[in-house]
Amino acid sequence: MKLDNAHLADLPAGVARPAYDRSRVTPGIVHIGVGGFHRAHQAMYLDRLMNAGTALDWGIVGLGILPGDARMHEVLQASDGLYTLVVKHPDGSRDVRVIGSIVDHVHAPADPAAAVERLADPAIRIVSLTITEGGYNYDRVTGEFDLDDEGVQHDLAHPEAPRTVFGLVVAGLRLRRERGVPAFTVMSCDNIQGNGHVARSSFTAFARALDERHGTDLAAWMTEHVAFPSSMVDRITPATTDADRADVAERHGVDDAWPVVTEDFEQWALEDTFTAGRPPFEQAGVQVVADVEPYELMKLRLLNASHQALAYVGWLAGYRAVHDAVRDPLIARLLRRYMDEEGTPTLAPVPGVDLDAYKDRLIERFTNEHVADTVARLAAESSDRIPTWLMPVVRENLAAGRQVELSAAVVASWARYAEGVDEHGAPIRVVDRLAERLTAVAQRNRTEPTAFLADRTLFGDVVDDERFTAPYVATLTSLHEKGVRATLEALLTAPVGA
Repeated sequence: MKLDNAHLADLPAGVARPAYDRSRVTPGIVHIGVGGFHRAHQAMYLDRLMNAGTALDWGIVGLGILPGDARMHEVLQASDGLYTLVVKHPDGSRDVRVIGSIVDHVHAPADPAAAVERLADPAIRIVSLTITEGGYNYDRVTGEFDLDDEGVQHDLAHPEAPRTVFGLVVAGLRLRRERGVPAFTVMSCDNIQGNGHVARSSFTAFARALDERHGTDLAAWMTEHVAFPSSMVDRITPATTDADRADVAERHGVDDAWPVVTEDFEQWALEDTFTAGRPPFEQAGVQVVADVEPYELMKLRLLNASHQALAYVGWLAGYRAVHDAVRDPLIARLLRRYMDEEGTPTLAPVPGVDLDAYKDRLIERFTNEHVADTVARLAAESSDRIPTWLMPVVRENLAAGRQVELSAAVVASWARYAEGVDEHGAPIRVVDRLAERLTAVAQRNRTEPTAFLADRTLFGDVVDDERFTAPYVATLTSLHEKGVRATLEALLTAPVGA
């Protein structure tokens, strides 16, 4: 059955569908970066509210800012914004629902002016973001916004035809100010500690540079009028495959060009700071709180950092599926020991959360074979992930005089993976915005064991601290000489601090 408004009533009986009249849904949110995670998470929460008879004025307009977003634009336009969400439980059961909260999609590269007009629309009160950890264009060590970025330079010179997320959002805010329309909230949903603070810093830094170039004062207005709430988001959502499309068609009878497959866990902690109102997210299960930091640190330093801990050793050990890797007792022990011994000591108590139970649940989630998450997905874009998720743990533990051996081993496994060849001589496809640079340096690992660590834009000054470099070099040497399994066995049987 074709998926669009005209065929909603004809969908197979086992597929849930919107219980609300979609013609009554009006836009209230522009979301930049519509992908699998957004559609399994924020869009799902809004659909849940709409099914309960509320939030019908908070429909989502998707906004794609990359040339590659053209495909998502085509798919959502053809389906009237509808898509199938398949939730897979560990026991093999599944919940299948068509989500209706996305009401439109705009592809900014095709029509920047239309994108800016959408952002300036008085009905839009929230602009939300899933633009990845690397999308905020700041130095991981200094925190400074990169004004030399090619896209940023273009937008500073041509603010009337923006290409970047910064140029688009600030252009929308500029129009709103000129027209006397209140500012919107900018709501980051990316896996960055203090993502609201990071978003505020990046967008206002761009506006400040624009002011200096064109003699305006938009940055000060934004500082006063635009809210940037922080949030913690969590739901494992692998990339959609052709097998997923075929499964949705054959098993559930829905012809969906881009369904979403996800796990049966969901969490969203959201700071209650908004410029112009918000949907009643708490009615959909969102934890709306005054302080997000305990929740976000828990997730970043336990779930996200553990994903990095398993990704590189998992690949080198021959695993391609996450559930297979975590079922290996050696890898499972590495994850739990990292979480207990190095991740948890950096965390404050998290209101309403039993951390031991949370860690048990993480291991259970990782072993859900029906989600079919891939090791390759976890090992991608490491230059954005390791500095954001793991290195803060390292710095805090070093400052407190605590152990960092397991974190050092994780970074060493990344350095080994980044060499681009596995233990059997087979090539590894390193997917990273810095892949060429990383691989060139990693290929010097055998002769210059700390060369990879010497990149201070990624690692800061840990290369100067023997408490980190000694276990790092020991693990890297062992990976070269003994291989990943023997290295893990030795690492996990050594006394703490050895």
